[in-house]
Amino acid sequence: MREGRRLALTAWVLGPLGLVLLVGSVLYVRSAYTRVTVMSTSMSPTYIAGERLIVELMDGGQVRRGDVVLVTSPRAGVDRPVLQRVVGIGGDRVACCEGKGTDERVTLNGRPLKESYVLDGVADGVGRPYDVKVPEGQLFLLGDHRVNSLDSRFYGSGDTAGTVSAGAVQGRVVEGLGGVLPAFLAAVLGLVLALVGLGCGIAAPIVRRRSAPPVPPWPVHA
Repeated sequence: MREGRRLALTAWVLGPLGLVLLVGSVLYVRSAYTRVTVMSTSMSPTYIAGERLIVELMDGGQVRRGDVVLVTSPRAGVDRPVLQRVVGIGGDRVACCEGKGTDERVTLNGRPLKESYVLDGVADGVGRPYDVKVPEGQLFLLGDHRVNSLDSRFYGSGDTAGTVSAGAVQGRVVEGLGGVLPAFLAAVLGLVLALVGLGCGIAAPIVRRRSAPPVPPWPVHA
C-alpha cells in the first residue's frame, strides 16, 4: 500500500508540473518568436530566397548594429515586411562611399565598415552616394545584396531621408535555435515529466491491488 501511495503522490506532482512546463514553453515560443520565409535575393548571400528563418519579436529600441531585422517597408506598394541589416542607429553618421571597386566601403561615424557579408564585396553598386546623420528613434538599413536591395538608400525625404522608424521593426533574425533552445528543452522536460507522472498514475492502483491483503473466503457451513 505504501508503494502505491508513493506512486500516486509522484503522479500528482510530476504530471501537473510537466504540463505546466510543456504548455508554458509552447505559449512562450508562440508569443516571442515567429518564422518567416525569405522572399527575395536582397539579403543574399547571407540568406537565400526560400530559406526559413526564426525571428525574435521585439521593437527597434532593442536592436544593435549588424542585426538583420524584419521591418515594415516605408515604400508605397510593399505590402509585406522585409529583411534588412541595421547599419546605423540613432546618432550615427552613415556615408557612401570610401574607395572604389571591391575596396569600396560604407563609412560609419567616419570609419570604413568591414562588411564580409555583402555579395561579391560590393558595398554600394548603384552609384547612389549618401551622407546621412541618423536621427534618434530611426535606423539606417541596407540589404546584403547591395545591387538588388530597396533599402534606406531609396527611402524617405526631408529630415529623415534614408532612415526608417525604429517602430517599424517587428523582430530580429535569430541564428540557429538561439533563444528558442531553452524553451525547447523546457518543453521536452515537461513532456517527459508529464509522461512519467501518467505512468505513475497508471501504476499506482495496480500496485495497490497487488499489495492489498487477501480477502478471507466466505465461511462454509456443513
